[in-house]
Amino acid sequence: MCMTHCEPIIEVVWTGPYCWPEFETENNSRPLPRQPGVYLQTVEYQDGYLIYCAGLTRRSAPIRFREHTRKYVSGDYTVLDIAAMQQGVRREIWHGWGWTPEKRADFEVRKKEILDAAIKQLEGFHIFAADVGTGPRILERLEASIMCNLYEQPSPFCDIPDRGMMLSPRWESEAPIIVENKCTAQLHGLPPRMEI
Repeated sequence: MCMTHCEPIIEVVWTGPYCWPEFETENNSRPLPRQPGVYLQTVEYQDGYLIYCAGLTRRSAPIRFREHTRKYVSGDYTVLDIAAMQQGVRREIWHGWGWTPEKRADFEVRKKEILDAAIKQLEGFHIFAADVGTGPRILERLEASIMCNLYEQPSPFCDIPDRGMMLSPRWESEAPIIVENKCTAQLHGLPPRMEI
């Protein structure tokens, strides 16, 4: 790290893949660590993993993922075709985020189809996690930088993630930080080095 005239460097080590909590037996995969930090929801793709979403938690990750599970099975989150996602194609089964009376009626009619697809999506996800502490701005800046970076990637890396997330990137008053991403697996669309 440079002491003068350059940004501090943080090494972020991504561990995983882990399975979605409560799907450990279906995936024969390691359970998610009980730590706070930043996480990546990914699917297997070619020789590595395609990132669908970055998120953060200041609590135990399994607690946060139980909340995510409830949102997926209740129709609050968008549900994608997991098989298409594994081919690099974004195909929505259900578009979450916001309810109207017509949308609620549609959800009730299609509930079994949507729930089945949501369960398949959760079973197919592979999670990577990074323990970067619980400092709110580091978590928020890292999450925002990953998502913004994905949006600027070529297809299919930019096609899979949801748009419109509430993100909190670096404020103008904050000094830049360089992140060096380390992972034993190939995380498509995640640069080895980025500014947050």
